[in-house]
Amino acid sequence: MIEISFSTSFRKAFKRKVRGNPTLEERFWERIAIFKNNPFDPRLRTHKLTGSMRDWWSFSIDYDLRVLFVFVEPGRALFGNIGTHDEVY
Repeated sequence: MIEISFSTSFRKAFKRKVRGNPTLEERFWERIAIFKNNPFDPRLRTHKLTGSMRDWWSFSIDYDLRVLFVFVEPGRALFGNIGTHDEVY
């Protein structure tokens, strides 16, 4: 099981994009449960980023909402940002 921590910037973006939208918030927590069990579950469409963000990974909450994260050590991930494709890349 993966342990997750949230950066300050992630928490701020989460408040703007997700909190207050019950449907999206429920979807987010469903995806987090999947991520904790297997961060590479095909439903998440997890992929490694390239270029200046080559240390980061991304997975999808819904069609356009993405979470950017980095593995800080085995079994532990830090969520760095959440937003649409254009916002986070």
